[in-house]
Amino acid sequence: MIDLRPFEDAVLGIVERHALGPTGAYARYTKRGLDERGQERTFGPNAYGIADAANLLYTLGVFPGESGERDRWIESLRGLQDPSTGLFREATHHEIHTTAHCLGALELFDARPRHPLAALAPFTRPSALEGFLEGLDWAGAPWTESHRGAGLYAALLLAGDVTEEGEGAYFRWLESRVDPATGLLRRGCVDPDPAGPVFPHLAGSFHYLFHFEHARRPWPAPKALIDTCLAIRTDGRFPLARAVWFADVDWVYCLSRAGRLTDHRFGEVRRTLGAFAEEYATYVSSLDPANDVDLDDLHRLFGVVCALAELQRAAPASLRTHRPLRLVLDRRPFI
Repeated sequence: MIDLRPFEDAVLGIVERHALGPTGAYARYTKRGLDERGQERTFGPNAYGIADAANLLYTLGVFPGESGERDRWIESLRGLQDPSTGLFREATHHEIHTTAHCLGALELFDARPRHPLAALAPFTRPSALEGFLEGLDWAGAPWTESHRGAGLYAALLLAGDVTEEGEGAYFRWLESRVDPATGLLRRGCVDPDPAGPVFPHLAGSFHYLFHFEHARRPWPAPKALIDTCLAIRTDGRFPLARAVWFADVDWVYCLSRAGRLTDHRFGEVRRTLGAFAEEYATYVSSLDPANDVDLDDLHRLFGVVCALAELQRAAPASLRTHRPLRLVLDRRPFI
């Protein structure tokens, strides 16, 4: 068992370092560096700073409990919303992703946005939602496009705008387009070469898989997804446990949740997740929380802690923490 308590304490220290004074006000960064766009980081209140401070505190089990404090967090998050469109914006991500992410943080406080999601209202119609999914670049950019495809549904759901008809249409569209050979989205867009660039398709599929999980719907091709996940690991087709970001939780979640649906290669799945839990926790523990520029990004840090939370559940008795880590995806369908 690897003791992650020192890392937990460091994470709380990082979150505290990003606090800007008023309750619920957080910067995303405190250290100079480049963001995902290759631009110089900016400082001050930030949508991913505020949302991910809340996400991190929830995951570590130290979430605000007093009603007055929670109210100030809620107002801080609601204050980010554009009243005319209902969207939330931040420079590094598409506004649909940012909107879903901020609404996900609000949900932790049992709260919804102040204003209607006017810009997304047309997509409450099943035909418009299906058309939106059809128009995504599933072949060329499945990873980043899933931020929009999954983010749109998550934002509507978290705002209370998804109808039973819309939900049915959404899941039927996805179910009918899963590639049976790989268990990934979208059929006809995944490179058939076993050595091809499959990971972006897995990372994209992850964003839809957690919607299936939230809706208590089984993933259409769990055996194929397990085969794909294990091949990525055994063949070294993607560098896992090498960076501070979300790729690791994408892979861990897909393998772990598919493994709950079938006994296909059950022992191998369990051994792989157990070994990776040790490898990933060792990697994370080797980082320097005081100086690592990527850990200073609260959004990237959140990705790391999500991976640890899923690994702790998938490989019991592997990771020791102050309290059991709580994956936000077990409560709401977006990260």
